[in-house]
Amino acid sequence: MSSDTISIHFLGGAGTVTGSKYLIDTGERKILVDCGLFQGLKKLRMLNWDFLPLNVSEIDVVLLTHGHMDHSGYLPRLVKMGFKRFIMATKPTLDIAEIIIRDSAKIQEEAAERANKEGYSKHSPAEPLYDLDDAEKSLEHFRSVPEGEWVTLFDGIKARFQYNGHIIGSTFLELDINEKRFVFSGDMGRKEDLLLKSPKKPERADVLFIESTYGDRLHPKDDLELKLKEIILQTVQNGGTLIIPSFAVERAQVLMYLIWKLRERNHIPDIPLVLDSPMGANVLSVFDRYRDWHKLPPDVYTKMCDAFTIVQEYRETWEMIDNKNPKIIIAGSGMLTGGRVLNYLQYYISEPETSLLLVGFQAEGTRGRQLLEGAQEIKIYGKYYPVKAQLFKIDELSAHADQGELLDWMSNIKNTPEKVFIVHGEPHSADAFRVKVKDTYGWDCQIPELYTIETV
Repeated sequence: MSSDTISIHFLGGAGTVTGSKYLIDTGERKILVDCGLFQGLKKLRMLNWDFLPLNVSEIDVVLLTHGHMDHSGYLPRLVKMGFKRFIMATKPTLDIAEIIIRDSAKIQEEAAERANKEGYSKHSPAEPLYDLDDAEKSLEHFRSVPEGEWVTLFDGIKARFQYNGHIIGSTFLELDINEKRFVFSGDMGRKEDLLLKSPKKPERADVLFIESTYGDRLHPKDDLELKLKEIILQTVQNGGTLIIPSFAVERAQVLMYLIWKLRERNHIPDIPLVLDSPMGANVLSVFDRYRDWHKLPPDVYTKMCDAFTIVQEYRETWEMIDNKNPKIIIAGSGMLTGGRVLNYLQYYISEPETSLLLVGFQAEGTRGRQLLEGAQEIKIYGKYYPVKAQLFKIDELSAHADQGELLDWMSNIKNTPEKVFIVHGEPHSADAFRVKVKDTYGWDCQIPELYTIETV
């Protein structure tokens, strides 16, 4: 490789909406942008167990756009494989990543223990991908960077982390390598978000990596509060419980805010409101610490939290399950891949009075996607449960920009990029966005495949 050639290794988030990892190899330095865990389809999850097709000890730095599992959850595995240097991101991103990584390790330990105890794993013994000790070791590599300021990484290489409104702490990343600018959108937030400010926009990109989760559609403009109110009232009228599987970061807090507002205005009855997500509770404390990163006033934050029973202990989960009176439960995980929501579903999904509300993207291979596609039963901890609950879906709560918002985010780029890579999207979504970018800006785009290498 010549000294002026840079290679890009697509180690995740290519041809799929999960596992984001992009290695930039200058010939002298190796920079990993994001380090996500594969989720969803089993064939993708199995990739988490493989060794990456490179010498991990040679990676010079990891840069995180944000703390979600599919962007940071592979870090303990990376450290376990020999990574020894710094992991850099904004301070709230590192706080979120710490919460998520510890929670992930705990869930994996518990899942392996349950599988061994109940004998439903094909592996003997079942083992976690990483454990709490691995998680703690990865946290030792964390180093925070300021938002919006250039940080020199190495000679001729600098980075800037810019606010992008997806979750608290999230950024898009500008990476200048010998005067060539690489821009990574990360997961792009909404232009008008309930809790977060509008994303900043890049003004130059020589090589652009743009997510395409919703690259094939526009989010509906329906009255979100009215839809949520109608679902809650219908559930209460049926004498049932409303279960809302939710991502612990941002989505849970937005739901709390919306439901609190409805009750504050007497639009819904005074029924118990429950957040059963230890991780979601920890994220609330991040909102409290970093008030300049969001729009929630301190008094509203306090009132909202006081309105909810915030479950911490597992025994409290079972107390909530045993209480058959109408209530609203927000619990992780958002795609029904794990977490305490599965305990509720074991006892409630076969009850016709129950309402199940899906409020986020449901990746291929997840229980959430299966339900959206009409599954009549779902498998939880090795056992099948008939689906008799009423299923609802609200798309307005997505924390991802839609096609129009993605195009708008690119609108301030004054030059024509040498290369545009459409990443972090399922094939149809990515291809639809490729066509739209070409029609709008005249830019030719590539949709890279997993484990391919491109040069610039």
